[in-house]
Amino acid sequence: MAEAADFQGTSPSPARRWLRRTGAVLAGTPLLTGLLQLPAASPAEAAAPAAPRAASDDGSVAVSVDSLTPGAPAEGDTVTVSGTVTNKGKKTVTDASVGLRVGSLLDTRSSIDTVAKNSDDIGSPVGAEIDDKYTEKFTKLTPGVSQPYTISVPADELDLGQDGVYDLSVTLTGETSDQPWEQTLGVRHTFLPWQPDEADTKTKTTFMWPLISTVHMTAETGSDEEQTPVFHDDELAEEISPGGRLDRMVALGKDLDVTWVIDPDLLASVEAMTTRYEIPGENADDKNAVGGHQAVAKRWLTEVQKAVADKEVVALPFGDPDLASLAHHGTSVTGSLRHLKEATDVAAGTVESILHVTASTDFAWPVEDAVDPSIIKVSTSAGADKVITRGDTFEGGRDLTYTPTAPRPIGGGTTAVVADARLSTVFDGDMTRASASTQAVQRFLAQSLTLALQTDRPRSVVIAPQRTPSAAQAQTMAEAIGALQDSTWSQPQDLTAAAKSKPDPDAGTEVPPASAYPKSLRKQELPRSAFEQIARTQEKLDRFKVILSNPSRVVTPFGRALNRGMAASWRGRPAEAAIYRSGVETYLDTLSSQVRLIEKSDTKLSGRSATIPVTVQNNLVQGVEHLVLRLTSTNPTRLEIDGNAYEEQPIAVSGGHSQSVKFTTNANANGRATVVAQLYTQDGRPYGQPVTFDVKVTEITATVMLVIGGGVLLLVLAGFRMYTQRKRAAARQAEEREQENAADAADADAGDAKNPEASERRPTQESAPDTREDAPEQPSDPAPDTAPESADPSGTGERVDR
Repeated sequence: MAEAADFQGTSPSPARRWLRRTGAVLAGTPLLTGLLQLPAASPAEAAAPAAPRAASDDGSVAVSVDSLTPGAPAEGDTVTVSGTVTNKGKKTVTDASVGLRVGSLLDTRSSIDTVAKNSDDIGSPVGAEIDDKYTEKFTKLTPGVSQPYTISVPADELDLGQDGVYDLSVTLTGETSDQPWEQTLGVRHTFLPWQPDEADTKTKTTFMWPLISTVHMTAETGSDEEQTPVFHDDELAEEISPGGRLDRMVALGKDLDVTWVIDPDLLASVEAMTTRYEIPGENADDKNAVGGHQAVAKRWLTEVQKAVADKEVVALPFGDPDLASLAHHGTSVTGSLRHLKEATDVAAGTVESILHVTASTDFAWPVEDAVDPSIIKVSTSAGADKVITRGDTFEGGRDLTYTPTAPRPIGGGTTAVVADARLSTVFDGDMTRASASTQAVQRFLAQSLTLALQTDRPRSVVIAPQRTPSAAQAQTMAEAIGALQDSTWSQPQDLTAAAKSKPDPDAGTEVPPASAYPKSLRKQELPRSAFEQIARTQEKLDRFKVILSNPSRVVTPFGRALNRGMAASWRGRPAEAAIYRSGVETYLDTLSSQVRLIEKSDTKLSGRSATIPVTVQNNLVQGVEHLVLRLTSTNPTRLEIDGNAYEEQPIAVSGGHSQSVKFTTNANANGRATVVAQLYTQDGRPYGQPVTFDVKVTEITATVMLVIGGGVLLLVLAGFRMYTQRKRAAARQAEEREQENAADAADADAGDAKNPEASERRPTQESAPDTREDAPEQPSDPAPDTAPESADPSGTGERVDR
């Protein structure tokens, strides 16, 4: 909807201005009487006869206004206009002259829009040319060649009267060979705000200065103690480097009275760059691959700290989530609003820890400031009670001839802070050309002054520019804000103060319906599948974190990555957004799979009971705990696990280690039994993939026992036989020795009979034998009863008595 603010409270008198400007020229001519009898004409119409007729070759010369200083002149100032003129035609222009013309007073905001839309139309009305001495002449303008010009005119010579915005045009007149008369060949309309005296009631103006970027950090971190962050690109380093977009935003904003609107994710990402960071796929020898911009990051954060000191700072939810996408597609997915709440909860703390200022989290800022009832509901669900919206999507109010003040109470304790649409969008587009930048500044000042002159009511005006201005756009914005803050009709105000100002009782408070939400914006929203993937990843994270000894190492980076997956900066980049979300989920799956069961081959059991080991491997850096390993027999009638169908044992494994867990099994019958090993969390949910293997049971039968028993009996009988045979052989040997001894004794007795002396020398049986160890063995000594023991080791199967 267009703003209901196109009429001033008091309009100027065109007849009086016309008489003042043309009276001196027409005085004393007979035409004066006839003219005074006609109805009053507009200044532009009155000045038209004094201007050269337009060329038939429409706009053959392009005129640019590259600089206009000061943008809002005061009495005593000199207005300087500079730019270029370029012959776009095929004919050389001769006797060319560049001059300034002051046109009509633009007393409505829509009339400013009309002039801006037709700023180079040579058929548009122009005023009378200022004194000929304030012109610049060119002998000729060659086709395709540009010539610079500069014209300086004292403000007093411009004959400006009533306060307001004047149509200031730069025209080029000249001749061509086929049209040899003076004609207007090119024109450029711009705006000249004029209010030299301080206004009795100044407009309080709030300018939101956004410090927002796109997503750069991934969920991945290094395995070192510092958890080295991983970026998917190094574009953020370019933005914060000297001359980069974000560097210019900080340098330009530090000297302006603005409200800083910051995405905490940007601060967290730059802070992560102050130490070592990595970029996948980069050459390891490239310093950027391991973070070569620490000094740049530290310098930028220091500059931000200086810039926001003593300024108001508004913190958006972490990652700047797309509130409209969430409202239209995410609320039907369980857990989506939980992420918005988490992003809001960490916002203020992140800003304070890095910038050392207290930030407000009371404001929600939907994309393009467009709202409907569902967006309002989602925006306030996380605690914000003020929603930034814009006048072209919010009803201004019936029968209002002025732009109402920004705050609008919309019920439920919520305030819609309605930003001015014209002032907020004037800096859109390419501002790299000096002419476009100058025109945007002058149009901004013109709209601001015209708004201020609408009424004497005190009003608060909020300006919400594009979310991520380019460096050129930021430069243009800074010039416009600087000129506005030096003006006589406006004064700066913080966003919080603007939101708390007294609402206009006649302003509209009805939130636009869902059908009024712009279709162009709806086409760019994140789809429902995006929120479903985020919910699925969150569920996996919830299962993973409960087993970790230090869950914060995983919960924090993944939680923030899920917030980034909902960022408004993904609009217009659906493929990149899908790749990012899939990367987060895939990396989480990779980490989760580092805790797993080792595959087992089939096992054979011989006997009624045995022990089966199952190994749990943990390849994570940190330890895991709160896990339960369950071994289940699918056929417990054949194979039991510790007397049951399954057995569970708690698991705790240190980082980088494996642990084997033993389970006792009991076999009841022969055959094959399938066994399943599965990890579970303590709440009973399966973790990871199960490991299945077969156990082949071979039971010991009665026949086998008889065979074994028979073999043992044969061994015993063979040993007994060997023993008896040895005993009989020893008895025969003893008997033979006794017989030999008896024969020897008989022979001795026979000899004694023949030699009595020898018989007397032999000892008798009562005499004690020689017990000395070195006594020589006598031939007549009796043989021992058993053989002496051998000192050598016994042979296999040999029985040794001890």
